[in-house]
Amino acid sequence: MNTLIPAWSEGVTALGAWTTLNVPVVAESLALVGHDYVCLDQQHGICGDTSLIAGLMAISAGGAAPLVRVPANEPSMISKALDCGAEGVIIPSVNDRSEAERAVQSCKYPPNGERSIGPIRTGGTGRERAHVPATCVVMAESVSAVNNIDEICSAPGVDAVYIGPADLALSLGCAPSLGVAPGVHAEAIAKIVASCLRHGIVTGIHCGSTKQVIECAEMGFQMITISTDTQLLAAAATGRFAEVSKGLSAIPGVIRTSSPPVRSDSTEQGNTY
Repeated sequence: MNTLIPAWSEGVTALGAWTTLNVPVVAESLALVGHDYVCLDQQHGICGDTSLIAGLMAISAGGAAPLVRVPANEPSMISKALDCGAEGVIIPSVNDRSEAERAVQSCKYPPNGERSIGPIRTGGTGRERAHVPATCVVMAESVSAVNNIDEICSAPGVDAVYIGPADLALSLGCAPSLGVAPGVHAEAIAKIVASCLRHGIVTGIHCGSTKQVIECAEMGFQMITISTDTQLLAAAATGRFAEVSKGLSAIPGVIRTSSPPVRSDSTEQGNTY
């Protein structure tokens, strides 16, 4: 059953994790932490169709809502993710109303859409028989999307607009950034948030630090991705390596072949969404 839409209607701020690795156990671990949703990334991640069902099962077993970012706004990709058991899909590069309507049509059953019934996994759950609507999340990540945001938000059936902050920054001529960066980036994001509020739909975003998450929650975001598996792994491994190297350097006679890596002040390195 759909868990995000009822939660959002009650004002819940949903916190999520992103998995780009083709490892169901990692997806399950992220779900078990307590995230409200975990998204399998098929656009930039290495999660393919052969591992999609295993990843979705793992997330469900961990207690989080399973989402999939599909590679593109294509009906076959969207329906496959949903038939395999995704509660909803995140659809990249939606730039105007017609593209938003195309996304909705692929997510919803008639008479609200054109999705066909093909219950690979979901037939036994009653989801197909009850025609429980999939969560349709469209991504705004360009100047065109910002300029057309009222039209996108007014498309019936769009449940949330998810901001791709790094791609949006590039489109604005800025350096890639997660969260909300000062200047034109913040202005564009504020315009999206305001439009979503006017149309009664949820705004989502990808963050790279705790500070960014708090700032976005204060702005009214109800869908905030707070971490990514590769980011968490890199940060933990780098921190442990630096700690061990520092400890070993104090031991006379211990020779190391390499120096501790220089850590960036930003937790966003290597993450472009």
